[in-house]
Amino acid sequence: MSVSSWLQGLPGPLVYAAVGGLVFAEDAIFVGFVLPGETAAVLGGVIAHQGRVNVWWLGALVVLAAIVGDSVGYQVGHRYGDRILTIGPLRRHQRRIGEAKEFIGRRGASAVFLGRFIAFFRAMMPALAGISRMPYRRFLLYNALGGLVWGVGFVALGYFAGAAYSRIEALVGRGLAVLVAVLVIAALVVWRLRKHRREQDAEQDRPNGD
Repeated sequence: MSVSSWLQGLPGPLVYAAVGGLVFAEDAIFVGFVLPGETAAVLGGVIAHQGRVNVWWLGALVVLAAIVGDSVGYQVGHRYGDRILTIGPLRRHQRRIGEAKEFIGRRGASAVFLGRFIAFFRAMMPALAGISRMPYRRFLLYNALGGLVWGVGFVALGYFAGAAYSRIEALVGRGLAVLVAVLVIAALVVWRLRKHRREQDAEQDRPNGD
């Protein structure tokens, strides 16, 4: 069973719990390597459009879960240090962990905000901030700003994507609606990948020390 089907089959109160739990766990215990929290947030927004949960309460819950999950990840990194970077699935991602370390070394606290919009960095930045002994108040400021923009943005994306799907389905039928939905999602994925690649290229071309 897919995550989408699983969430769709839950009663309203459990949708809140499942979406909030997945967003929290992404950064607190690195669940983002299995299921990015943005997937849960978008699916929650789609379900909210169906009227099964309240979009405002869901958005607030996602923002809170993102901020609290990051704070737990920060504390884990602060307490256990570099040891956590060699456990479980993290062993297979040492190159990307090195990139994340370099990114936070250059950007400082702003990397906490920027990293929230890149799946791998979103899962690692809180722990790396703790490992680097970034002051918690500074971390919390950028964490809260990132959680607010990210949480509201992705829940809204799911909500309005659900609205657009319903309008298209009513006009031209389910088959074409599915095709349009697939094309829109594919375009979003390609845009995200290209944006991430451009950001990586720009960082690699930037002279050291800038």
